[in-house]
Parts: sequence; C-alpha cells; structure tokens
Amino acid sequence: MIERTAHIRRLLGLIARHPVVAILGARQVGKTTLARELVAAQSAKATFFDLENPDTRARLREPMLTLDPLRGLVVLDEIQRVPEIFPVLRVLADRPKRPATFLVSGSASPELLRQSSESLAGRIVFHELGGFTLDEVGVGDLDRLWLRGGFPRSFLSDSETHSREWRDAFIRTFLERDIPQLGFSIPSDTLRRFWMMVAHYHGQVWKGSEIARSLAVSEASVRRYADLLSSALVVDQLQPWHENLSKRQVKSPRVFVSDSGLLHALLGIETLDELLGHPKLGASWEGFAIRQVVRQLELRAEDCFFWATHSGAELDLLVVRGRKRWGFEFKRTSQPAMTKSMSIAMQDLGLRSLTLIHAGPDAFPLAKNTRAIPLRRIGEMLHLD
Repeated sequence: MIERTAHIRRLLGLIARHPVVAILGARQVGKTTLARELVAAQSAKATFFDLENPDTRARLREPMLTLDPLRGLVVLDEIQRVPEIFPVLRVLADRPKRPATFLVSGSASPELLRQSSESLAGRIVFHELGGFTLDEVGVGDLDRLWLRGGFPRSFLSDSETHSREWRDAFIRTFLERDIPQLGFSIPSDTLRRFWMMVAHYHGQVWKGSEIARSLAVSEASVRRYADLLSSALVVDQLQPWHENLSKRQVKSPRVFVSDSGLLHALLGIETLDELLGHPKLGASWEGFAIRQVVRQLELRAEDCFFWATHSGAELDLLVVRGRKRWGFEFKRTSQPAMTKSMSIAMQDLGLRSLTLIHAGPDAFPLAKNTRAIPLRRIGEMLHLD
C-alpha cells in the first residue's frame, strides 16, 4: 500500500471550498482507493456509493429521494455509470448552507466531462489522478517506476512478467470494453494500431498525415482517435507555444503515451535490459521525466507547452503563468551541458530560469539562471522561483 498523501491533502482542501469535487483518471489508476482513503482521513460523516455495483445503482433509481437527506461527505464512485445524477447534483449543490459535499469519481471520458460542464458549471472542480509518481514510491524505485509505469497493479506486481501481463490485459480491456462503453464504434484493432503508432511517435511532433496514410484512414479520423485517447488520459498532447518572433515556429503538438509502462507494453518491452537497448530509450525517459516534473510542480495542462523553431531551436517544456515563464530541458545523460538551443530559448522566450533535468547524480549551475538537476532529486530541489 502506497499512501497518496499529496492527493489527500489537495482533495481535503477542495471539498472544504466547493460543493462538488470530481476525481478524474484513467481506468485502474486508483480512484476508488483514493476516495476511500479520503473518507478515512476526514472527520465528517461520509456515505459511499459504489456505482459499479448493480444493487447500488438500483438504490439510486430515484436519486433525489436517496441523496437529499444525506449530510456530510457523499461519495459517488464511477459516476459515469449513472449520468442522470448530474442534474440532481446541481439542485443539491445549490441548497443553502451546503448540508452535504459531493465527491464524485469517474474514468475520464468526453461524455463525463460534457455532462459535468453542462449540469454543474460553476459548482464543480476537477482533480486529475495519475499513476504513482517518484515522490510517492521513492527514488530507490525510479527505474522500476519508469519501466512499469504508475498504474498501481502494474507497479506493485511481484515480477516484470506479471506486470507486463497486467498492462497487456489493461490495453485489451480498454480497447474492447471501455471504448465501446463510451459510445464510440471504432474497431478495437484500428484503435490498437493507432495507439501503437503513437508509441512509435512518442515524444515527436504530431504528424497526422503520415499516421493517416499508414492506417489508410483520413487525417480527420486520426485526429479524432488522438482526441479520444487524450480525453481518456492515456495519451498526452503537449501543445506548442508560438508568438510573434522573427522565426518560423512549430505549431503542431507533441504526442506521448501518458504512462511509461503502457508505452513499453505497446513497444513490446518487458525488462529494463530490453528498454536500455531500445531505439525509443531516450524518448521514453524524456516523457517519463516530463510527467514527473509536471506532477512535482502540480502544473495544470494549460500551463504547459513546448517550443520549437523550424531552424532547430527548441525547448522540451515551457511553463507559462501570466507574464512569467520557466523552461525545462530533459537529457538522459550523466554529463549535462549548456547547448546553443538552450541559450536561444532563454533569450527569445525571456525565461526566468531554465532547468536541465538529467540522469546523473549531481546538481550544478550551467550559466546565469540556468542549472542542471538530477531527476532523482527533483523532490528536494525543484520549484518555480
């Protein structure tokens, strides 16, 4: 059991301030476990509804009659199974003195987000739950987390073989059962091939026309596939930053498989030795490290970009908050050094600081407002100044 203390602390703050709080995450990422931990961590009366259970769904056939008398914290787990509850929550959330606070959880999907935004606008706040992170498992398990990914059952499996078996089963179930339940009729084989192609493009700029030709479908179709997997939180799209500079800038997103363990399963990688000898080694490490930094700094998707010019200058991660900008580069090397591209990014983008995250053991300055930090030390050293 790995306690998710930071998530608990964040959720306790949210339920104190908002009438409805939603935990969103991919299937099997630990939403139910986190909700139960939250119930145990707070002193108020709590009622828990598991909407995967048919008997519980039967109790909620008349949701207003069931939910209106309840007080304290009310947890509705896997709420996407009973979407008709959303309009009821709007009424309950608007009651004076807020007799109950609602914590809902669900596997991220376009329908869930649509329902919540239409019915609960101004009343709901979202908390995204990803897999385990480095600060949760400890730096001693860095390679294990990178290889297996952050899904709890994958990371905690008793062998690499069992971890890979779980991830293979997850991918199959996600494509064959979960996607159809979301109302999409895309053949599972087609979506699997697309997801595998994303794995091979992992960390690269989106090239929809190339992928469309390979799959013999339209470019609009592959755009739809990408958006679907992004909304289900199994693919990340890092958006480009561009502004009025005297340089041609890249305006397509970079794509990543969200979880490094799923990436490795899609690439057919089972062991660390296989990963260390694979052509996607550098891209895998970079995507993993970016996710760890984003989680460590508690960044929102709307804060995060990458920047690249057609002449070759680039920045792996650009964080923008108002007028303030911070840059991050990621290199799987034990001997990081300042590069021309980093100097250009520092000057052209007006960065407050630039941090190079690397695989070595030491932290040291590279230039003015530029430093190198080991990935294994981001918990103690990384912050936005």
